[in-house]
Amino acid sequence: MTSQVAAPADIEPQNGRFRRSWYWYDWANSAYVTTTATVLLGPYLTSVAKEAACPGLAEGAQCTTDLSILGVPVDPGSLVPYTVTAATILSAIVLIFVGAIADRSPRPARLLGGFAWVGSLAACFMFFLVGSNWQLGVGLMMVAAVCLGSAQVVYDSLLCRIASPDERDSVSSRGWALGYLGGGLLLAINLALVTIKPFGLDTETAVRISLLSAGLWWALFTVIPVKGMWDLRGVERPEVAREAGVVGGSLRQLWDTFTELRAFPQTMLFLLAYLFFNDGIQTVIGVSSLYGAEELHFKQEQLIVTILLVQFVAFGGAMLFGRLAARIGAWRSVLLSLALWTVTVALAFLVPEEAFYPFLALGVLIGIVLGGSQALSRSLYSQLIPKNREAEFFSLYQAMERGTSWFGTLTFGLVYQLTHSYRWAIIALVVFFVLGGVLLARVDVRQGIIDAGNEVPKVV
Repeated sequence: MTSQVAAPADIEPQNGRFRRSWYWYDWANSAYVTTTATVLLGPYLTSVAKEAACPGLAEGAQCTTDLSILGVPVDPGSLVPYTVTAATILSAIVLIFVGAIADRSPRPARLLGGFAWVGSLAACFMFFLVGSNWQLGVGLMMVAAVCLGSAQVVYDSLLCRIASPDERDSVSSRGWALGYLGGGLLLAINLALVTIKPFGLDTETAVRISLLSAGLWWALFTVIPVKGMWDLRGVERPEVAREAGVVGGSLRQLWDTFTELRAFPQTMLFLLAYLFFNDGIQTVIGVSSLYGAEELHFKQEQLIVTILLVQFVAFGGAMLFGRLAARIGAWRSVLLSLALWTVTVALAFLVPEEAFYPFLALGVLIGIVLGGSQALSRSLYSQLIPKNREAEFFSLYQAMERGTSWFGTLTFGLVYQLTHSYRWAIIALVVFFVLGGVLLARVDVRQGIIDAGNEVPKVV
């Protein structure tokens, strides 16, 4: 049987075209991540949940009635963190299998598109979230989250196919930077829509249209990377029995991955570190608009302005950290970003209510470190995994992220339910950055690259 792995002579001359196409998926999915997951859905779904628990509640009043989920009382203010918790636990299970199948998929780009388009469809259906139907919002949020993570596994794994070890920090950083521009552009449009409310729209309808626009953006721009990388072929490992088929062979491959992971101790240590510090990053991103709306009492328009500022600053931050990594290495650059994240969370605790300009300054600091910590973590991990097992190991990367990222949102939700204060909930996240930084500092990156059988970059 002919191998499905394209020969280097066929792929390497096309890497420029593949990279240009690859960048566009960051542009595509960042609109959903920014407009929906980060800014609008959290506060909007919380208001829907409060309407269900406390119909006719006056603006600014405290809802003292709990929702009931399978007989368990849930504060409406904790519904979004708990939903993120459930979605991330489910993703942690699903993504491990996705990675095993993706490495053996004949066309990884087709798999990328399939997951992205199902997720974008769920995002589009959020337009129908009205009244007190919080159950619909919970279901769509979970479907979109699982599909977003599944597509990301395939997408991240392709970085190893289109960039050499010395190029990955810059390629990954450019992808994240383009994503911030795309997410920021749509968010700017939605800011105008929610603020101006043209054609007699009310705020709720403007928010619902914005949710729909993010789903459409995600779907339409995914066409570019799918078509542009269509010629990239999957990897077939001869040591996995061909007669087992894609799914059966993938499950055997998955078992091999878990048993062989012990041979890569530095990779395991990096995953453990990433599991903690990325949990802190993702939780801060996910609850930032909720914190601003409910604890600091900012209006929706102010939150969108802040997140919009973060997006455009993050473009420069991603490029800045990419250049910094070329000088001091991705490992040291990520450690620096974690120190700045710790400072950022501590400052968030101290921001006074309705103090918008200090909140904006905090957004600038987040923007500077956001892109660098995420883009360089991706490229650093890509150096620590064996060749032709990229999706398999990136599924662990995404699954390990979700393996404890539910703990961050759960911690946030529990602290709020116990204290009724989002301030104490946000400051509790400092521990994730500290633990992640301590573990990352112990990773011997050079040895990890050698253990994985990869070429050591000029700057580690």
